Amino acid sequence: MIVVLIIGILLAIAVPNFIKARQNSRLQTVVGNLKQIESAKEQFAMDKGKASGDAVAWSDLTPTYMKKQPVGPVGAPDDYVPAAVGAEPTFKGKTLSDFQDSATQAAAIAAAGL
Repeated sequence: MIVVLIIGILLAIAVPNFIKARQNSRLQTVVGNLKQIESAKEQFAMDKGKASGDAVAWSDLTPTYMKKQPVGPVGAPDDYVPAAVGAEPTFKGKTLSDFQDSATQAAAIAAAGL
C-alpha cells in the first residue's frame, strides 16, 4: 500500500512537468518556424526587389529560400501564413511577438492549441 502511495505521489509530480515540457517544446518549434519564415521572406524580398506590402506566397519561398513549407506541431501546413513583405508571418493567426511577449504568450498558446 505504501508503494502504491509513493508511486501516486511521484506521478502527481512528474505528469504536470511532462505536460509543461511538451508545451514548451511545441512553442519553441513554432517560434523557430516563424523566425525561419521571416528570414526567408527577407531574403526573397532583397533578391527580387520587393517593396514593403508586396504579397508573398509559399511558392515564392520554397524550395529556394526554405526546403519546404513548415508544418505546425499540432496543426496543418496551412496554419502558417507568410504574410506580405514587412508584415510578420503568423501561426494560426498569432505572430512571433504574441508568442514571445510574456503578457500575450499564454493567450497565444491557448489560441494556437499548443
